[in-house]
Amino acid sequence: MSKSATKEGTTRYRQKFAGRAAEGHFRETQRLMLSSIGIGTYLGQPDAKTDEGYAAAAAAAVESGINVMDAAINYRFQRSERSLGAALRQLAAKGFGRDEIVVCTKGGYLTPDGAMPGDPNEYFFREYIQPGGFSAKDIAAGSHCMTPKFLKNQLGRSLKNLGVECVDVYYLHNPETQLSEVSKEEFLNRVREAFTFLESAVEAGEIQYYGMATWNGLWQDARAGDAMQLGEIAQVAQEKRFRHPSAAHGVDADGLLFRGALQNHGVEILNSAGEFGPAAQDFVELLYFFVQGGGAFEVQLLAGFLVAEAFGLDNDAERALQFARSSPGITTALVGMSRVEHVKANARLVGVPPATAEELSKLFSRGEGA
Repeated sequence: MSKSATKEGTTRYRQKFAGRAAEGHFRETQRLMLSSIGIGTYLGQPDAKTDEGYAAAAAAAVESGINVMDAAINYRFQRSERSLGAALRQLAAKGFGRDEIVVCTKGGYLTPDGAMPGDPNEYFFREYIQPGGFSAKDIAAGSHCMTPKFLKNQLGRSLKNLGVECVDVYYLHNPETQLSEVSKEEFLNRVREAFTFLESAVEAGEIQYYGMATWNGLWQDARAGDAMQLGEIAQVAQEKRFRHPSAAHGVDADGLLFRGALQNHGVEILNSAGEFGPAAQDFVELLYFFVQGGGAFEVQLLAGFLVAEAFGLDNDAERALQFARSSPGITTALVGMSRVEHVKANARLVGVPPATAEELSKLFSRGEGA
């Protein structure tokens, strides 16, 4: 039995939905076949009801043609990872192989285990500082760490939470948080050390690909204190000739192939060829136009009208998801789904072809002329 997603397994998964999944719903990248929609597990209370909801939703998603699932060790104090682990066990009992499903998670934030402890400082001292996982100087913003020892600890916990031997995509979680307290030079040194560890985890078979999940690091003006530049991250990778990082987004530089994933605001980019940024740039331009359109109510009406005219579909939620998954360069759009009803609603797009370049162009050309 495979311990990770494979080309053969994900291709077999796609074939299970022949006749039901629209052309373009599945995208091949990194020798894997991924659905254009994935399930995210960020929000919700750290309680048994939400645990069960996410587990049922993740299982329903895979049964509906969605084979990408995403978590982070700090989501709901490690409980979201455990919910996905429960879903994977349910799916295995129903005949879905581990090799058919792309499992993603993240590490970087300090997190309790299951619930907030009465004394968080005592908990983190006992769990991490005392055993030597990190020191106080390694922490940024009181919550973020990406030392090799800490990441090793977190990856081990994630593998146990998920009940898997290998994570398909492992992200450094919001690494730009470090820039609130350290210089750019020190930040890049920490990225280099993190990449060194993650590379060793690839060699050990504990992850397939690694990358960065950012909140605003790549959207910031280059002059902002917490702005990250992909070129700088790529340079770090080239210095050490890392073989599996994703921050360079598919750049083949001097014969070195960067492989992996980049996640930004819930949109997952698992390496398409070409330069980074067409979808991100389009999205920024769209938002800029809407913001310049007048008051918030006018902007909302205008946005709704333009998108509805371009995409059709039944409601704004479907149109937003259609926009995200159809944008050039995007592999998978992640959607938080904590209930089966969410899955049923979003999975309707499995049977709808992604928007064409012409439809996307129509959206922007209407915006420019309005």
